[in-house]
Amino acid sequence: MPMEIKPPYIKKIDEKGGLKIWIVDGALIRHKTDEEFTNYGQHYRYPYIPQDELWLDKEANENERQFFIDHLLVEHRLMKAGKTYNDALYEADKVERKERRISGDVKKVTKNGSKLPDPHDVHKELWKKLENGVSVWIVNGRLVRSVFDIDFTAGGHDKVYEFVPEREVWIDDDIMEIERGYVLLHELHERNRMISGWTYDKAHAESSKMEYHCRHHPDELHDALAAEGWA
Repeated sequence: MPMEIKPPYIKKIDEKGGLKIWIVDGALIRHKTDEEFTNYGQHYRYPYIPQDELWLDKEANENERQFFIDHLLVEHRLMKAGKTYNDALYEADKVERKERRISGDVKKVTKNGSKLPDPHDVHKELWKKLENGVSVWIVNGRLVRSVFDIDFTAGGHDKVYEFVPEREVWIDDDIMEIERGYVLLHELHERNRMISGWTYDKAHAESSKMEYHCRHHPDELHDALAAEGWA
């Protein structure tokens, strides 16, 4: 009889160096355990992950999976050996960045190096233009990470990322549709607070709390978005 797979596990896809690699339900993790869980993770960054496992969030697109696995292998090895998270992240990012260059993503956006990267080239779909003039775009998250910021996750806006055009909010296309509203709320609230003079750290912390609250009270999401200008 096959072993029953329990949440948040979805599917074991590989095993490398004694580490089991699992696809997990990131939405469930963000709802029940940790709203800051992102595209992937390992034990020394997220202690609730078993030491011998690497977790990859179930993605809307699966075309970055190998980048994330190779990143995690470096990060896990170095942190297990005693390196700080920041030091391990730096080395893992170098490995991932090299693989992304080899993949051709940068050449795609720069037309084989003939022009500077244009942030408008990562736009996929205009979700909505708000009455205050802010445009909310679904963007190609893979290209954003390959070309502009390897650590871009879930969403962002012009008050945090210098490469995001003025009066734009970006939502990563790798986020499943069921979660996009919560990410949108976080980004709009954070941006509005920063415009009013809050620091990023303060605005981000409050936005995370609001996002977490609405994940547990989804009936309040509509009104919360309306209060941020999503009408």
